[in-house]
Amino acid sequence: MYVVPPPQRTDPVSGSSDLRVYQAWKGSNKFFLHGRFIFGPDVRSVGLTIFLIVAPMAAFCVFVARKLIDDFSDHWGISIMAVAVAFTVYVLVLLLLTSGRDPGIIPRNAHPPEPEGFDGNLDVGSGQTPQSRLPRMKEVKFNGIVVKIKYCDTCMLYRPPRCSHCSICNNCVERFDHHCPWVGQCIGLRNYRFFFVFVFSTTLLCIYVFAFCWVYIRRIMESEETTIWKAMIKTPASIVLIVYTFISMWFVGGLTAFHLYLISTNQTTYENFRYRYDRRANPYNKGVLSNFAEIFCSAIPPSKNNFRAKVIREPVLPSRSVGGGFMSPSMGKAVDDIEMGRKTVWGDMGAGMVDHNEGQLINERMTIKDGDLSDFPAELRTPVDEASVRGVIRPRRSSWGRKSDWDMSPEVLAMGARVGEPNRVGGSSSSASLPNENQNRHT
Repeated sequence: MYVVPPPQRTDPVSGSSDLRVYQAWKGSNKFFLHGRFIFGPDVRSVGLTIFLIVAPMAAFCVFVARKLIDDFSDHWGISIMAVAVAFTVYVLVLLLLTSGRDPGIIPRNAHPPEPEGFDGNLDVGSGQTPQSRLPRMKEVKFNGIVVKIKYCDTCMLYRPPRCSHCSICNNCVERFDHHCPWVGQCIGLRNYRFFFVFVFSTTLLCIYVFAFCWVYIRRIMESEETTIWKAMIKTPASIVLIVYTFISMWFVGGLTAFHLYLISTNQTTYENFRYRYDRRANPYNKGVLSNFAEIFCSAIPPSKNNFRAKVIREPVLPSRSVGGGFMSPSMGKAVDDIEMGRKTVWGDMGAGMVDHNEGQLINERMTIKDGDLSDFPAELRTPVDEASVRGVIRPRRSSWGRKSDWDMSPEVLAMGARVGEPNRVGGSSSSASLPNENQNRHT
């Protein structure tokens, strides 16, 4: 509905090459295992996140869980370490599912969509085709509420509702929530479920380690009949883990609570900070139970990208002229993209074309000023004076509001149509008077 497919190739010579989609990808993503895993450009932060999970869990297993094996009978001590290891592996798998998969990237259009109408406000000359302009915004109805969708100059498409362009990954992502630096990936339609479960599971893991560190300190107090301070001195690793997990619980626990609120109201982080649905109706809210069912019980849609597919070589398209051609919503003016934080390139293209037309105008003006009419067609080079030339040849204004080319007025065309024998007879005297008049003007 919103993505315009590129035109079908009609060139029989074209064929597939050894180049894959992930090798010709225009976004900022990083690919691994020949396009099987896609990460954001800040993929190194995933290594830091893994270290922050694995390092404290290794310390817990060595300095706490191993000591508790002998303190609990009936294999309860072994189960404490086994649960810790299994929980850690589970969290790491969720991290990989969150950061290593397509979050819901919408493929870019190879060509801009066809404009639907013309902009009547543009200043165009007579007989010139008006320039078609894509509207910057469109309005669509969702659950009976009007929702605005925006045109993306980078991806050359109208973004579906709840879609936004990530300035870090340089992609349009469906149901864009935010770009998480801790997982090095955008959080969108296809990985939001794994992201929430990852954050929630990390919170439970912190609580697990925090609780059993206190259990170990309690066992030391009971076995040695000492105070809590002396017991804590005997196990400094437990103190470090307690402080670390306590701080982490505030971070991931607060993030879990915040996303529980977003899920219950069917919002994204981007929408919550930008649109403030508490001040107006939320068109996506279906009720608490339906909102949770949409996140956790609905099927994850398949990816719109086949990163391992072979790329079809596209022909080099000729450049389009400005007159009667396509205009981006931001062509001819420097418009900042809010999400991208960059200038569009359409204005530079329009400025270059205008400069070329201005140079052509200056050359033609100098030619007429000098009285040289050799550039006109032979049937239009009739005995006219300089004043009549200046009166009947008028500059025509282009769609950009600047003088770009020259039009022949109806008087000149009529004069050319009346070329005949009488004009040829009187042509010598008239022709002679024109240089004299020019000479008098110079004098």
